[in-house]
Order: sequence, then C-alpha cells, then structure tokens
Amino acid sequence: MTHIAVIGLGIMGLPMAINLVKAGHTVSGFNRSQDKIDKLVAKGGAGASSIADAVADADVIITMVPDSPDVEAVVGGADGVFANAKPGAYWVDASTIRPDVSVRLAAEAAEAGLKAIDAPVSGGEAGAIEGTLSIMVGGEAADVEAVRSVLDAVGSTVVHVGPTGSGQTVKAANQLIVAGTIQLVAEALVFLEAHKVDTEAAVKVLAGGLAGNRILDRKAAGMIARTFEPGFRVDLHHKDLGIVTAAAREAGVAIPLGAMTAQLMGALRAEGHGSLDHSALLLLVEQLSGRSSK
Repeated sequence: MTHIAVIGLGIMGLPMAINLVKAGHTVSGFNRSQDKIDKLVAKGGAGASSIADAVADADVIITMVPDSPDVEAVVGGADGVFANAKPGAYWVDASTIRPDVSVRLAAEAAEAGLKAIDAPVSGGEAGAIEGTLSIMVGGEAADVEAVRSVLDAVGSTVVHVGPTGSGQTVKAANQLIVAGTIQLVAEALVFLEAHKVDTEAAVKVLAGGLAGNRILDRKAAGMIARTFEPGFRVDLHHKDLGIVTAAAREAGVAIPLGAMTAQLMGALRAEGHGSLDHSALLLLVEQLSGRSSK
C-alpha cells in the first residue's frame, strides 16, 4: 500500500484516483472545485485543502491537469508540489503537455529532490473508469519500475517508452492517430448516410475487417445517434494537436494529414463545439457537405 496524492480530479483524474483507492492505496486528492473532492471522499479517499496538504506525506504524486501552464502552476511556487513534497517522492505527470516542458520540469523536480516520470494516458473517460488506460511512460527505468504497481492500478497497457519526455512524445503521436481516425470515421458515416445505407450494419462489418479500429468500436454508435457527451473534449484535442504540429515542425517532420485534421478540429472549436466530445468532428463533415444534422 502506497500513499498517493492526486492533483486534478477531472474527467480522467477522479476515476483514476478511485481506482487507486480500490487497489488498496491511501489516496489524498485535491481539485479546485470541492464537489470533485467530495466524490473522491465518498469512494474512500481523503480530501485535501491544498496542493501542499495533499502532497506532504505522499510517496507518489500524480498530476492530471489540462495543459502545460496548468502543470507548471501546480508544481511551482510556494504552495506547489516541488516546494512541499517530501524528498525522494515520485512525481508522475499524467497530463498531456509539450515534451520540452516535460523535460524542463523533470530537471526542476530533480533539483527539488523528486523523481520525475511523465506518464500521459490514452483511453478516454471509459478507460479511466474501467482502469484500462494505455499509459506511455518516460523516465529512468528504475523509477518507472518503482511506480509500476501504481500505474497498473489505472491502466492495462503500461509501457516504458524511453527517457524523460518520451511519454509525452508518444502521446502526441497517439493524438495524431486518434484525431485522424475520428475524422475518417466521421467522413465514412456521412458518406454512408448520404447513400441511405444502414449505418449500424455497415459499422458492424467494417469493424470486423481491415478498417476495424477503436474509434468504430467506442465512438461510432454515439456519432450515428449524434450524442457527443464528452469522453474527451474538442478543446483538449485541439490543444493536443497544437503540441503535435509544433513538435513536428521542430523535428522537421511533415504531417500533412495531421495538419489538416488540426485545422478541422480548430474550426469545430471555433463553431462553438469545444465542450463536446472530439467525435463531434462529424458535425463539421456534415456542415462542409451541406447536410443538416439528424
């Protein structure tokens, strides 16, 4: 049993914290909104009044917040993680942020006496609830092994992909593939509907062939029904694609389809759909096709 602090109890962080409680760990949680803390307490966790309070006695500190500036805000300053965690604690950043920021913050963590691991996740809200997240982990091998049991409590695929920052780089590639696949599934569904094909039957046969993918499995039914309850919001995927395009430019890598998908995601957000699930790319395909939504 390990004492774990979870900073950020949102769509992903809260179910992850609950699964850590179920695994037998002592979990302290902090979030800007008290209702999320109350939900963790109701499941057997402990609420913290501040970041400093949450991390003071923690062996492992997990941060799960939206973007690079948010991570910088929770780890820095007099009330942040670095100033209040005990020496030798492991800091696991499960957020999705820029790889260069991850590397820089890991160096700052080391100066504060902490062991830094970047461990962004994939699988959306469903994966977080089910404890089946895919976790791409960057950091020193010994540090990764030291927290593996913690990561195994929230994910079913936990892979050490390289040194610090590598997890964030792999997550960027993940977001590139996911966005592109959603876009293609959206185009295929609008195409099928235009030809008055039974889309549910079509999805069933497509999912069983070479076109099969997790987007068809997890998202197609909601896309057909036009229900876009956020498992992963457009706003966040828009942010992630900004990370991808910036990192690709820095490395001199061409991502023409990825760049186009990033533009489409940005356009969907500009239309006011930032709070919807990223599968709402279907709405943009309909708009571009001159077709009204169901």
